Amino acid sequence: MKLLVFVLNRVEKLEPALNKLEHAGLRGATVISSRGMAMTLEKYFDGSFLGSLRAMMEPDRVENCTVFMVLKEEDVPCAIACVEEVAGSFDAPNSGIVFTVPVDFIKGISG
Repeated sequence: MKLLVFVLNRVEKLEPALNKLEHAGLRGATVISSRGMAMTLEKYFDGSFLGSLRAMMEPDRVENCTVFMVLKEEDVPCAIACVEEVAGSFDAPNSGIVFTVPVDFIKGISG
């Protein structure tokens, strides 16, 4: 089993991505609102270079979404493909990030 974690910077793509995952038979995601380091620093350090740069490049974005899914290892490539089909490639600048973590214990869902 793997924990798939992806962060979408374009929050408007979250619902279509989740729908795509569900249609592929991949269910059971947990979604949280999150903020990146640059957005957080901008709040505390008015006029900082990092905060100013982020504000200039993305004036309307205030948050992103982090999604957690526990999947069978063989389902991970399909899940990533579903999200990228809707939200665009994670290889594109400022699109988000995706990674997996091994899950060695799980209780509460069928594996």
